[in-house]
Amino acid sequence: MRLWPILLGFLLLAGHGSGALAASQKAAALRQANGLTAFTPPEKFLAGNFVAEEMNPAFIFGTVKAFAASRKCPTAWLIEEGPKNRPVSPGSPGAAEYTLYLEEDCPDKVVYYVFVDQSSLTPQQWIEWRRQFHKSKTDPQFGAAKAKLEQACKEGCGVGGELRYVQKDGDILTKSPEEYLRVDLQFAPIYDLNQQKKISK
Repeated sequence: MRLWPILLGFLLLAGHGSGALAASQKAAALRQANGLTAFTPPEKFLAGNFVAEEMNPAFIFGTVKAFAASRKCPTAWLIEEGPKNRPVSPGSPGAAEYTLYLEEDCPDKVVYYVFVDQSSLTPQQWIEWRRQFHKSKTDPQFGAAKAKLEQACKEGCGVGGELRYVQKDGDILTKSPEEYLRVDLQFAPIYDLNQQKKISK
């Protein structure tokens, strides 16, 4: 019987790391309402840098793993249930992006940082993927960003993900994710895409 409290404590600690057992009631309810389940992202995505603006990013942040570690409350990676929103399996033709949720479970709020894993896309594939949805508007809207991202790749600041939006207690923030990271969270970028240069710490 004495082993039971020890085992329970171990499970709670393990849950804190994975997020599977550590979710609060509010977080668990939001997971169920959004059809989300625990997921382990690919290391390539976690180790990659990311942008926080879809149309015309001004900065590159690095890395996804560092951002997750910078959060003050327990975190967990989640993905939509079902096979539709999943990574392309090895050997499949083409490359695609899919959505991942970084849940931050705080006492007063639950925040979702909604990422898109683009770690399998080159800048050229990135714009080709958007051409499927934006058609003739793709080049005017994304062409400049593609050129800047290609230059950043040459300087060792390639991008493997995008923070698409931030959600607090189910409501999407109106402030751009890029501004929210830099101003509200004080998470500094590593590369200025407009100036085309690395940002010194």
